[in-house]
Amino acid sequence: MKALVLAGGFGTRLRPLSCSRPKMLFPIANKPLIDYTLEALSKEESVDTVILAVYYMAESLVRYLGPTKYDLGILYSREQRPLGTGGPVKKAKDMLNGESFMVMNGDLLTDFDYKRLIDYHKEKGGIATIALTQVNDPSRYGSVELDWEGRITRFVEKPEFGKAPSNLINAGIYIMEPEIFDYIPDGRKVRIETEVFPKLAEEQKLYGFESHGFWMDIGEHHDYLSANERVLERNNLNECGEKTQIAPSTVIKKPCNFGDNVRIGADCVIGPNVSLGNNVQIGKGCKIENSVVFEGATIEDYSSVKGAILGENSVLERWVKVESGSLVGDYAQISDGVTITEGVTICPSKTIEESILTPKQVM
Repeated sequence: MKALVLAGGFGTRLRPLSCSRPKMLFPIANKPLIDYTLEALSKEESVDTVILAVYYMAESLVRYLGPTKYDLGILYSREQRPLGTGGPVKKAKDMLNGESFMVMNGDLLTDFDYKRLIDYHKEKGGIATIALTQVNDPSRYGSVELDWEGRITRFVEKPEFGKAPSNLINAGIYIMEPEIFDYIPDGRKVRIETEVFPKLAEEQKLYGFESHGFWMDIGEHHDYLSANERVLERNNLNECGEKTQIAPSTVIKKPCNFGDNVRIGADCVIGPNVSLGNNVQIGKGCKIENSVVFEGATIEDYSSVKGAILGENSVLERWVKVESGSLVGDYAQISDGVTITEGVTICPSKTIEESILTPKQVM
């Protein structure tokens, strides 16, 4: 079986970090998101090849992955323009060899049991089977209703809180038969969730498989931080890369993950739930918690970062404070003594010399 991973999106809600890298290469506990997907698929015996449907910053993914990883063959289906979630499936038709295949959104972090999903699909005999997961509030996603045989009877797009027919949502993982191509129009952008699946449900050819495994959709800044936190906690990580140096007086609160050649000065408190990329430099007396710091960033003496994301090669000078929900873009520089309040987004290469005390985007 081949697995088609939809990896062409712009990652709009993760800007400005996604301005310089595709979402699939965002590090989670210092490992790119795409690696978690490929590693999980490699453990499923029936999957031998992954096709990446790529568009935005495609060459970055091709350079990183090449033709094989985790003993999986990797092929690339290149879109000339954005084709939504259905168009890439139709475009990859010739690469899928007329057999059953898996499709999954590339921005997921999950431990779903793919074998059980595949077996369930074969048992039911539909054209497509959607993996479903339970959430407390389906209003952000859209709710799915099943009949007693597991057929999907209807979708309710972003229902009002408390009015959803179920807490089950589309988890973005599908098993499909080649007949699905008859339902997807040629040569245009197609949203499979609203243009294809409702037709299949109407014809009683669409099934839902409820899974209770770990699942996260990494769509927004807070999702990304939560994903980093969950991976660190699930694996109880407290890892340091090669040539990393931590002053003896610094306190590390588990779980954390540090890359190679990280330097942390005296009297710092780092953690919990902190990932530091390669070559991050931290001065003395700093405090960092619940944050992701991309490679090459510098945090000078007595600065603090809480619940925030610092981009690649960004610089916080002395006595800087970055508060929850803020994002500092690649190569941005925050001057001495500046406070960045909650919910501030700073675009790449900006220099900030005065405190920002209200949520805003700094272009």
